[in-house]
Amino acid sequence: MVRFPRAVLFDLDGTLLDSAPDMLATVNQLRTEAGRGPMLLAELRPHVSRGSRAMLEIGFPDLPLTQRDAMVPAFLDAYQALLGRHSVLFDDIEALLARIEADGARWGIVTNKPEYLAREVLPQLGWETRCAVLIGGDTLAERKPHPLPLQVAAQRLDSAIADCVYVGDDERDIQSARAAGMRSIAALWGYRRDDERPEAWGADALVALPRDLLEPAAWPRAT
Repeated sequence: MVRFPRAVLFDLDGTLLDSAPDMLATVNQLRTEAGRGPMLLAELRPHVSRGSRAMLEIGFPDLPLTQRDAMVPAFLDAYQALLGRHSVLFDDIEALLARIEADGARWGIVTNKPEYLAREVLPQLGWETRCAVLIGGDTLAERKPHPLPLQVAAQRLDSAIADCVYVGDDERDIQSARAAGMRSIAALWGYRRDDERPEAWGADALVALPRDLLEPAAWPRAT
């Protein structure tokens, strides 16, 4: 019988959660405070997985880097206040997690979002007891694309690297998995700029939609 990997690790934003609407509300709040008009979701969406600095670069392209960096705390505070108001799970993610759990496997999250913000998301989704491990961007001394977050996540699950698969929508996710020696899936439903080429990232599989992972046979196998 084909089974799911014994441990499945996911990126959060752009992989499990469509948080772009929350991010848009955050950027637009800062733009309003600066006397600027609102941005459109289509302008910001491709950059969400790259983090707060990348979104501030899109929202305030005329400001120097040092000034945008100084805005990061205000961005995180505004985002925390808006957390979960507009974001939704991508289609079929809940069904996918339920299938993984029903197979006796465990799943967790490795994200570059600050851990305190990621932890606030879990109870909103009813995941606080279901998510077996959570590693944020500030949990450890390194963050993705370094392999350490995935290595520590596997250790905390008491799982061998060979028994884990990481699913993410950003090139750094795949780089992190490759450096850790972990199989990976590039989530093509996530946030991506037009000039990015996921087929060149080196993932073990490219998957168009979450529903394509509902069957265990769709997952890459250890060689």
